[in-house]
This record gives sequence, C-alpha cells and structure tokens, in this order.
Amino acid sequence: MKAAIEPIMEEELTYKRRIEILREKKIRQTEEKIKKEGGLDEDDYGRVVPPDDFEWKIIPNHSDGSFYGYKGWAENFSFLMGRHPVFVDPVDALAGRWMFFLSRMKGKVWEGSIWNPDYDYSHLQPGFDKYNIICGIGCDAHLGPDYRIGLKLGWGGLLEKVRYYRKKHGKERSEFYDAEEKIILGIQTFIRRTIEVIKEKETKEKHPVLKKNLQDMVEVNEWLVENSPRTLRETCQWMAWYGIVTRTYNRDGAGGQLDEWLKPYYEKDVAEGKITDDEAIFYIACLLLNDTKYYQLGGPGPDGKDLTSHISYLILEAANLLNISLNLTICVHDSLDSKFFLKSIRYLYRNKSGWPRYSGSESLVKGFVNNGYSVELARTRAAVGCNWVSLPGLEYPLNDIVKINVAKVFEVAYHEMMEENTGKPGTARLWNIYEKHLKNAVDFAAKGIDFHLKHQVYNEPELVLNLLCHGPVERGLDLSNGGVDYYNIAIDGAGLATTADSFAALEQRIEIEGKTNWQGVTKYLKNNYEGIDGESFRMMMKHSEHYGYGGSLGDKWAIRISKLFTKLVKEQDKNYDCIFIPGWFSWALTILFGKAVGTTPDGRRAKEPISHGANPTPGFRKDSAITAMANSIAAIQPVFGNTAPLQLEFDPGIVTEEEFVEKMSSFIKTFFNIGGTLLNVNIIDKEKILQAHKDPSKYPDLLVRVTGFTAYFGMLSKDFRQLVVDRIIEN
Repeated sequence: MKAAIEPIMEEELTYKRRIEILREKKIRQTEEKIKKEGGLDEDDYGRVVPPDDFEWKIIPNHSDGSFYGYKGWAENFSFLMGRHPVFVDPVDALAGRWMFFLSRMKGKVWEGSIWNPDYDYSHLQPGFDKYNIICGIGCDAHLGPDYRIGLKLGWGGLLEKVRYYRKKHGKERSEFYDAEEKIILGIQTFIRRTIEVIKEKETKEKHPVLKKNLQDMVEVNEWLVENSPRTLRETCQWMAWYGIVTRTYNRDGAGGQLDEWLKPYYEKDVAEGKITDDEAIFYIACLLLNDTKYYQLGGPGPDGKDLTSHISYLILEAANLLNISLNLTICVHDSLDSKFFLKSIRYLYRNKSGWPRYSGSESLVKGFVNNGYSVELARTRAAVGCNWVSLPGLEYPLNDIVKINVAKVFEVAYHEMMEENTGKPGTARLWNIYEKHLKNAVDFAAKGIDFHLKHQVYNEPELVLNLLCHGPVERGLDLSNGGVDYYNIAIDGAGLATTADSFAALEQRIEIEGKTNWQGVTKYLKNNYEGIDGESFRMMMKHSEHYGYGGSLGDKWAIRISKLFTKLVKEQDKNYDCIFIPGWFSWALTILFGKAVGTTPDGRRAKEPISHGANPTPGFRKDSAITAMANSIAAIQPVFGNTAPLQLEFDPGIVTEEEFVEKMSSFIKTFFNIGGTLLNVNIIDKEKILQAHKDPSKYPDLLVRVTGFTAYFGMLSKDFRQLVVDRIIEN
C-alpha cells in the first residue's frame, strides 16, 4: 500500500516515516518529469519540474544569441540564481532542489551545438564523422571535486579566498576572479531567497514536528550563507547546495568518498551528544534524495588501510530505507570490512534496485600507477561517475566523454578491403587495414582533446568546480586551462563485442570452416541479410564463436583489439601535454552508435544497437556461465586506471538471499582478483520487466541499472527500455 504523500496532523512523524514520505514524493516527481518531458535516457537526477509560469531568458554575449566564456557564464548563472524557483519541503531536513541545466538553456540557436563558433574545428570534423567519434569538444570536465575545500571554508571563506588571490595576481587575471566572485555571490543570493521561503512556510505550518524542522532549517541555512558547516546536518545541507549549483551550472554530478566527507562531523556530533544514529541516517537520506550524485564507500586510504567506518554503515542504511535511484559504489580491496561488504550485497538482493555497484581497487590502483604515479596517490582516486574514477580536486580527466565507435572503424576497414583491386581478402589483411584506421581514429580523438583543452576556457569555463579544486583559485586559471596539476584524459572504446564477434565470424565461417566466402558475406551485408536465405545465413554468422565464452575466437579477437586500442591511445602521451587513459565503455550511447553502423558480420543488422560497454553481445549463450564472461572481460582490461565494466543481469528466482550473498561475494572478489575493475548488477524478474515495458505506468517504483547509472524504468524512452529488456531477458 502506498504511503500518504502529505503527513496528517495526528501522525507521529518518526525519521523512518519521513523517509517513506519523501520516497513516495520522489516517485511522483519522476512521474511528473515523464509526463511533461517524455522519455529521459539519463540519470534520474534530483531535479524537479519548474512551475508552469516560470519564464527566464539567457543574456547573450555573442552574435549567435548564446553566451560563452568567463563573463557570459558568470552573468547568466548569477542572473538565474536570483530568479530560480525555490523548493522547500517541510518533511525534508534539507532545503533546495534544482530544476534546470544552464548548459541546456542557451536558446534555440544552440540546439544541437555546445561550442563557441569563434573557435572553429571543422578541420577535425571529417575524421570525427568517418569514425563516429564523440570528440568531447565543449563538454563538461567530468571530474571529482574535493568537498573538503568547501566544507572547511564555506561560501564566505571561498569568497575571501577569491578576493585574496585577486589582489595577489592583480589585473592580469581579473576576468577569472570577477567571474568566480559573481558565481559565489549568486549562490549566496539563492540561499538567502530560500531562507525567506522557509520562514514563510514555518509561519503556516501546523504540525509541531515539521514546524520545528523548518525553524531548524532556517537556522542551518542562515549560518551557511557565510560560514562553514559545524554539524552533520549543516554538512549535508552544504553539500546539497553545492550539488544543486553544480548541476544547474553544467550537469556535474560527482560526489566522492562520502563516508570520509561526513565522518568528522558525525563523530563530533556524537561526542557532543547532539545526534542519534536514526537522526544521522535521516540527514544522510535527505542528502541522497537531493540528487543522484556518485558516491563511493569504503576502499583504501593512501596508506592502504580500509576507510570503512560506522558512518559507512549509516549511509548504506539510509540508502536502504530510501531505496530510490542511487549511484553508490562499494570500493572492494583486500582489507575491506567483510561485514559491510556482505551487508551491501544483501541490500543489492533485497531491494533489487541496481545499487550498489562495486569497483576493484587493486586493478584500478595498479593501472593508474602504470601511468607513472605513486601508489599512495592512486589510492585516493574514487569512483564518482558512470564508469570512472578521479583524484578529488586534483585532475581534469574529461571522463566518460570522448568515445570511439570501434564497430564503425571496423566497417570502414572492411569495405576498404573489399574495394581493393589488389591483394586477397582475409582476416590478416582486414586486421592490417583495421589497425591503420583505428590509429587514425585515435589520432583524431587526441587532436580533438588537445583542441578542447586549448579553447574550452573561452567556451564553458568550470566556474563552480574551480572552487572545490586545488589550484584554479590559487593560480587564477580555469580547470580546463592549467588550473590543476594532473590532466589524465580518458578515451573510451565502444562496440568491442560487435567488432570482435565480426572478426571471429569471418575467420570461423570463411577461413576455418569454408562455409562461405568474402564475396558471399559482402552480398549479405549489403542487403542487410534480406532475401530467401538471408535469415539462415545471418544465424550462421551470429552463432559463431563469440567473445564471452572464454578461450573462443571471439575472445581472441577481443583481447587483440583491446591491446591495440590501449597501445594506440597510450602512444598519444608523447604528442601532447597530458596523459591519455584508455577504457571500454559506451554509456547510454549503444543505440546512437548503432545507427551509424551498417550490417556487420556478427549477424547484427544495420542500425541496430552495438554491444554494450565491455560486455559480450546479449543472447549468445543460455547457460548463465558468468564466470566465463567475467574471465573474458577481465582479459580485455586496458590496465591504466580506467574501467571496462562488467554488467550482470539476474532473475531473483534463481537463488535464495543467503545463496546469492554467498555466491555474489565470492564472484566479486574473484572478478577483481583476476583484473576486473567495475561491476554493475541488475536483479529483476524477467516477467516483471516485460510487463513494465508494456505499461511502465503500472510500475512507477521499478528501478534498473541502465548502465553506469540507475533510473526508474518508466522514465526511459521506449527504445531504451527495449535495449534494457533485451539485455536482461537474453542473458
């Protein structure tokens, strides 16, 4: 039975009951987003729908009608903060919620474009188009801030810091400091406007518990306008404000090592007798509700000792009671608290909501060290994105942005081979051509990154993230423009299984078995497996030895492709003033990437989705041999600190809870011991997902792990729901 959304006067509002009410409201808020905005194939953010009567227009500083650079972004953000609708829920411990992406509000002239036209990169576009590269030019940094900077200084302290370094640098970098000051003043304005609304609500509130909550909310926020937080509640509120403004600015969503961020404030409250665990769980639940930030729990500190503490358990319990779309990662290493680890797996099974997920510290640390960094530094990286980890406040990584569709590269190579007038077609010849084109694709991706780093400051400076990073304010330089010490830029490959299986099918059916020839395959590729015997031919190719069996032809090709990709990406280090880190991840782009690729020899039809991330193609085997698949994915890891995630789908009817906890804990440890880096798990009844696909409105609380993020199933578009369904029921 559904919880009543609004509490009644006679109701005893325990912390647990308030979490139940907030959870139900969250579901209704998501339904409202779906109703007004349609399918949303991305995170189910904490964003709420703005009032129907709200109107706001950007202030352009360019002839194209949009805005760019320090002045354009600072002016528009500050302007929005003075008008942004205020959200206050008396049931919630924390004030505020965000409603807009400023980066998506730049006017109709900007639809489909995110770049300042004064800085032309049309010379690179042919390469991006040829190889279906998402170049990353103009995209947000996708980095992890260091919340400890803001928690130590508060908004007033950050403003003082900006003004101090402005004086130190003089007029030379005044544009940077003018913009940062305007950003902070805008945030303070937003908080002050919210305080006035809280006060108004408090005068009208009749329920004694909620009235007291609003009074405390006023006190908390009046303090935080200028000062740094002192208590756990103030800390959660400060982090919520920062999350709200970073999301509003340009969609940033990295959280970091949440248990470490909150630990000193919780322990201080406990020592002073100011808080109970139930109260702490409530505040943390409100922070998790405020937005789906990517937070890590556990893992090693710089010295290798486990970071799990009592508050790690409280965060996990808050997530369990709330049970909405969450992005929590448990960092697994040899010294991880075993009780905490098993409890997290139990919640994964019980809630069946796709959280938490698990990262493998040993492989990620060793990989990052391969770039020339120390073990101690590598251990401080936290899982704070769909597939990525980041040094908090120290690096600019452009994680999960730049992607090369290696299936498109394969298509280009295949048709070039078949159009040659000299030479005999074969997988050896095809590989040589593929290697040439993959090198070209990586070259174009690196050139795009270099162009981005040289010009992003004039397009979309990171004015909010700058504040919680080490270097930008001190140097007067944007994150994208020399503000931090480390530039470790991620380049992901997408379509690994599609490509490996295509190579394997050609080798098996033509060169080993002689069941067809190159001209025959090409004929079927050109007609998309149509015709009288097209389907039987397609099935023959589709049922070749796939990547994911372990030791198969597909596995052999996948390893070969991944080694080549890694080698080509790392060779770029010597050409630019940054380090490139390879990975395998498609995010939610498998449909979009697929539309750019014609028919492939693995039995995939033209324009169908390519394979997901590092996973094998769905449906190739029915024996649920996840160990073989895990071995396959562990074998293709690029080993430089980026991830190639394993996505698993389970039907809950297969095992009991105790069996699941035992088997999954063993599997996770084994996967990471053999080199795995990240594990995502869905536990969903196949019949339920099929029914929900037919009518999502009947299952408003059904959560799935889409890829690196979780979301309510009903908020996804029909095409993307189908992709998730196919992945679940075919495995």
